Amino acid sequence: MRREGPGVPGGAVPGFDAPSASGARETLRTEFEFELPRGYVDEAGTVHRRGAMRLATARDELVPLRDVRVRENPAYLSVVLLGRVITRLGTLGDVHDGTVENMFASDLAFLQDFYRQINAEGHTRAAVACPHCEQAFEVELAGSRLGES
Repeated sequence: MRREGPGVPGGAVPGFDAPSASGARETLRTEFEFELPRGYVDEAGTVHRRGAMRLATARDELVPLRDVRVRENPAYLSVVLLGRVITRLGTLGDVHDGTVENMFASDLAFLQDFYRQINAEGHTRAAVACPHCEQAFEVELAGSRLGES
C-alpha cells in the first residue's frame, strides 16, 4: 500500500496547503469568531459578547481528563475544555476555565454547540429547513443574534 500526503514522497493531500486553481495557497482556518447570546459579565459589570475559539487539539481534549475537578464531576469537562480553546472574549486579557464557569447557562450551551460544530464540521454553518415551506438553507451560527441577519 502506498501512502501519499504532506511530508510523504509522492504528493500532497488535496486541499491541504495546496495551490488552488488561482495558484494561491489555501490555508486551514483554525480560529472562528462568535457572539454570545447573553454575554459574560466581568467583575466591573462590563458585558463581553464577541470572541474567538480555535480548533481543539488532541492535547486539549486529553489534558482536562487529568483535572481533579473533572474526575469529581465529569460535567466539568466542557468548562475546562472551553477554557483552553477560547482565545478571545471581548476586552478580557485572559480567558480561562474560571471565566467559562461564571458564564450564563445559555452562553455555555451556545459555546458547547459552537465547539462541536467547528471541530466536527470545520465551519460554523448549519443546514436547516423552513418549518412552513420545507425550503432548505444554511444559517451562520457564529455571530448572528436573534432578530439579526
